[in-house]
Amino acid sequence: MKTPNMLEAKKRTNNKVNILYDEYKITNDMKIGKNKTYHIKTYGCQMNEHDTEMMCAMLEEMGYTKCDEMEEADVILLNTCAIRENAHNKVFGMLGRIKHLREKRPNIIVGLCGCMAQEEVVIDEIKNKLKWLDLVFGTHNIHRLPVLLNEVSRKKEQEIEVYSKEGDIIENLPYIRDNKFKSWVNIMYGCDKFCTYCIVPYTRGKQRSRKHEDIVREVENLIKDGVVEITLLGQNVNAYGKDLYENYGMENLLEDVAKTGIQRIKFVTSHPWDFTDKMIEIINKYDNVLPFIHLPVQSGSDRILKLMGRRYTKESYLTLFSKMREQIRNVSITTDIIVGFPGETEEDFNETLKLYEQCKFDLAYTFIYSPRVGTPAAKMKDDVSEDEKKERLARLNEKVNKYALESNKKLLNKTVSVLIEGISEKDENILTGYTDTNKLINVVGNKENIGKIVNVKVCDAKTWSLDGIIE
Repeated sequence: MKTPNMLEAKKRTNNKVNILYDEYKITNDMKIGKNKTYHIKTYGCQMNEHDTEMMCAMLEEMGYTKCDEMEEADVILLNTCAIRENAHNKVFGMLGRIKHLREKRPNIIVGLCGCMAQEEVVIDEIKNKLKWLDLVFGTHNIHRLPVLLNEVSRKKEQEIEVYSKEGDIIENLPYIRDNKFKSWVNIMYGCDKFCTYCIVPYTRGKQRSRKHEDIVREVENLIKDGVVEITLLGQNVNAYGKDLYENYGMENLLEDVAKTGIQRIKFVTSHPWDFTDKMIEIINKYDNVLPFIHLPVQSGSDRILKLMGRRYTKESYLTLFSKMREQIRNVSITTDIIVGFPGETEEDFNETLKLYEQCKFDLAYTFIYSPRVGTPAAKMKDDVSEDEKKERLARLNEKVNKYALESNKKLLNKTVSVLIEGISEKDENILTGYTDTNKLINVVGNKENIGKIVNVKVCDAKTWSLDGIIE
């Protein structure tokens, strides 16, 4: 048994990161999934979604077949998120459902993985109250899923293997894409920012970049496989390369990936501290680097930003924001905002509202502060009542909705570039896709256009989506 330790997870050294190319192997004795099925439920960020794609590929190499209905699966995995308390509650609620299922089908194997597995408090609860859970592994050893699953199948004992360490880079992991035309591409892992509210540096390890040659090679292979859009992934993509190279950063990687000829490139998530003028130049230089930027601000109050450990001021954020608006053609900028951070006053919150009025973001993802055990903010005095937090969130969301609609209306009667991704779940006669500025659009057009980038005339604008017709 290997369990997590938050103090160990916090450590950062100058030790060289291991880049391992032959760590993942499937041997014949691991191919135990014949005539068996699996189901993975994923919570959280795009990184988790891509991790799930990897686990799907591993399970299928073991012989398992994907099952859409959890109740019918032989192996059930919950790939978890630790960002907010709500995610924790959902996972433990789901485990309650699965326990009842386990009573009816005692031979199913149930596992928990992802960021929650990296938390000491979660593992303590599993050891004390969820002894029926078969398998727990973390973010550092996804590649060992076949080994661990094989062990559980053979020994019929609970297996917990979670490492708290800075982390390695495991290359050549297989993955099965959910979308034929789009793909996630990890460019780096972990984070060293240690914002006071955030548990990611503890659950994902230190900031570590993949070699740019490996990333470009992966993109070139995706092009050959028919992919037209990629999203470069990292907890803080703007810091790419700082841990690996002296003179090669995110702007260089963006340019090299753009030169592969892939038709669409996105990247998330950006920290304002590391976003350079050169990156703005590259985005503007290459048409296939989409004019869409997710730039979390979290608060409009300098006092709260300092308490959050964000390392920038409201003024410096606005300066960067203005550069993007002025220099990147047709740019769409979205953000994240936390309300009710410990000590946030009405004055602090009004500073956030003022910033939002000034920026008029295309969209924002807004959250009530959620304390995470082990982070500095969890020890701060939280003197904002729950009712105040909810009321502030509602007021902020009024602004979000107002400017989302205003932004969408600017596209009325204009022609936009759209990747058609599939058929609408609500109407089989309508196609759905995303514009080059990452806006959801419902489209009237021929189904033969699925997987293609087409010109669409916008004929209606709503708060959360657009309607259009293929020209």
